Amino acid sequence: MAEDKKWIQGAIKHPGAFTKKAEAAGKSVKEYAAEVSANPEKHDEKTVRQANLAKTLSKLRKKKEQ
Repeated sequence: MAEDKKWIQGAIKHPGAFTKKAEAAGKSVKEYAAEVSANPEKHDEKTVRQANLAKTLSKLRKKKEQ
């Protein structure tokens, strides 16, 4: 059970990498993730996967705060 809760550490290989890409584009992480998801053909596969993970993690965070 404890291992199931730590899947996030395994999913994040380079912490802050997607945030850095979003800042370079002049957007927030949420805005950049939406842009990447809307136009996946304009971004490499790694960035698309990072955007999907960012969206997933934002949903988990909302559940915890409530």
